[in-house]
Amino acid sequence: MSSDPLFGATRFGSGQSVARMEDDALLRGQGRFTDDLLAAVNDVPDAQISHLAFVRSPHAHARIVSIDLRQAQSMPGVLLIVSGQDLLDAGCKPLPGVAGFTRAAGAAAAFPARRVLAHERVRFVGEPVLAVVAQSREQARDAAEAIVVDYEELPAVTELAEALEGATRVLEGASDNIVAEARYGKADEAAQVFSQAAHVVRLPLLNQRLAALTLEPRSVLASWQASGDRLVIRMSSQMPSGARNTIADCLGLERKSVRVVVGDVGGGFGMKTGAYPEDVVTAFCAHRLSRSVKWIADRSEEFLATTHGRDLWTQAEMALDANGKILALRVHSDANVGAYPTGTGVAIALLIGPWVLTGVYDIQCIDYHFRAVMTNTMSTAAYRGAGRPESIYIIERLMDEAARQTGIDRIALRRRNFIAPEQFPYRNAMGQVYDVGAFESIMDQGLELADWAGFEARAAQSAQQGRWRGLGLATFLEWTGGNQMEERVTLSVRADGVIEVFSAVMPMGQGIATTLAQLVVDAFGVPIEKVKVILGDTDRGDGFGSAGSRSLFTGGSAMRIGAERTLAKGKALAAQEFEAAEADIVYEAGRFSVAGTDLSLGLFELAARQDGQRIDMDSTSAAAGPSWPNGCHVVEVEIDPATGTVQVVAYASVNDVGRVVNPTIVRGQLDGGAVQGIGQALYEAVIYDAQSGQLLTGSLMDYAAPRADDSPDFKTEMDQRIPSKNNPLGVKGVGELGTIGATPAVVNAVADALARAGRADLAPALQMPLTPARVWQLLQD
Repeated sequence: MSSDPLFGATRFGSGQSVARMEDDALLRGQGRFTDDLLAAVNDVPDAQISHLAFVRSPHAHARIVSIDLRQAQSMPGVLLIVSGQDLLDAGCKPLPGVAGFTRAAGAAAAFPARRVLAHERVRFVGEPVLAVVAQSREQARDAAEAIVVDYEELPAVTELAEALEGATRVLEGASDNIVAEARYGKADEAAQVFSQAAHVVRLPLLNQRLAALTLEPRSVLASWQASGDRLVIRMSSQMPSGARNTIADCLGLERKSVRVVVGDVGGGFGMKTGAYPEDVVTAFCAHRLSRSVKWIADRSEEFLATTHGRDLWTQAEMALDANGKILALRVHSDANVGAYPTGTGVAIALLIGPWVLTGVYDIQCIDYHFRAVMTNTMSTAAYRGAGRPESIYIIERLMDEAARQTGIDRIALRRRNFIAPEQFPYRNAMGQVYDVGAFESIMDQGLELADWAGFEARAAQSAQQGRWRGLGLATFLEWTGGNQMEERVTLSVRADGVIEVFSAVMPMGQGIATTLAQLVVDAFGVPIEKVKVILGDTDRGDGFGSAGSRSLFTGGSAMRIGAERTLAKGKALAAQEFEAAEADIVYEAGRFSVAGTDLSLGLFELAARQDGQRIDMDSTSAAAGPSWPNGCHVVEVEIDPATGTVQVVAYASVNDVGRVVNPTIVRGQLDGGAVQGIGQALYEAVIYDAQSGQLLTGSLMDYAAPRADDSPDFKTEMDQRIPSKNNPLGVKGVGELGTIGATPAVVNAVADALARAGRADLAPALQMPLTPARVWQLLQD
């Protein structure tokens, strides 16, 4: 337990593995997910709940010639059918596009407007074309299947290479398929360095397209509240305020006339961070019909029309001197951002990923060129890590390949290039400032935890069983915060013995409500049962929400500061009650007292004496900057050379996440994230047919996701000795760290296994996912 007064003050405060307060209801089947609700507002009877189904494009690119609704309109239970033209006539605006980025020579970014229902043209398989509302879900789906849409099929492009050739264009009238591009560094200076370097390492690398695959699909229940002349929307979202704003803006409504309420969220992973076309359409239908309308996506709709992650092709080069000191880094990447580029998707590829490309290494000479490219596929956006996994994969693959090609031990190579402790605060080549770090120490701890020195004996045991064993690592950092450092919280100390707190950060399985409650316990010294945490209601307050691993270091810090301000207000009120100087008021364990006297008053007693019988606080505060969590992840794999099967057999990690509020929750985040990183390395890939544009991995029969029996026994530790200086808690974001470290560590372990088996020549050719078929074919070739 830390001796810091902010941590470990009580049995249920920070530093303790308090059982998650969210879990009891979930384990009893009493969760409040969107599909569990009968209405978004209490005064809507069950009989008025209607259901929505979408007609989606079967083509990757086509012109809509005609729509025949006659049969569907006459079918039982049908209440409303909406087309893109209907929405256009009603004044519905497109979803927000790409801002802040340009094409070459400063030309404006090029992209098609994203109508919430397709108008005149469809650009990917699964794009919603029509919406049908009926009294039951089955009636809505039956009517949707009865609609006849005549399409004129157009040429489509799904592959990056073909899209860059420009013969087939996603946006009619455009000169090519490039949305925007960005360059960083000094190309001429880097070219000079590369021409004189003792060693140059080059790798072509793919970060393949992935599906977020949340347990709960996207879910929306919208109701028109006639009494208040407003929309109330229940939905599964990481960002209620952002979703509310987009829906209101698209429909031309005042934001205050739309309320978004979010209950339990069955996973987000970044793909529930904004409003989708389906959300806007559901709200429109509820408004038009003045009744509740529910839409729950099925799994095939999630694969087709939920934003995907990654999809980045890279040519990466590293220049080193004869001693292994990195002299320059040159990275040129093309990102497939889909048919309707999102601002988030483009920012991830052109800005956020590049921020961390140099990782934990002291590299100041860079030449970066990034392009966002349109194809006739679903859009990309945030997925756990959002740009940082791609970049760390690039730099860590380069580091291990450089070690193989130069003959320098990969641990020694890292030591020679780490940013040293005395260099902090450190400004990297992209202008990002790392506040603190002890990267070599974290690596040393990781090597010890993994028993790096004992690997040879384990490799020999594997060899006796006909397996090739490999040892891989990643030493890395990430940026957290979403560049949204400000957060608002409200606190209310009530006379009934409850401290009610509200935050705009969102629960989605990560236990944030428990963590916030622990911080309240720290401040007030009351039992955790006295704390009530309210999340997910735009009527209670606005905020950025949960993304970019920001929930604790911004939301938690805001809660800490809000609690301190509440206690300061309480001391002032207690001073009035005691007729004493405020400086003489002491607070401890739920009671105010006057120093040196026996006068005391309980916190909740004081609240009872106030107007409204409560002490209220509305507090807004901000972190000073992002946090930079980092780690050393060490992986051991076994390859069966006869089948190409790769199994992760050991996983150890040491993670600098700053101060830890709840160790169990943090370990769960790290290990769960690592499983997703393993999934990218070995199993997962969203694949479109290059000719037809059809999604080939549109179900869990076709899309391979990691399972519990694919996961190793994790050895996971945290080093709390390097707290962040950018927030009052000293914490660092943790939700994405495991994902970022796992992928390169696994692939590096496979490359090491090949090298130990005499096939080091194959290491540069490794491309994810390393499925048995792909590894076997590589061995045969």
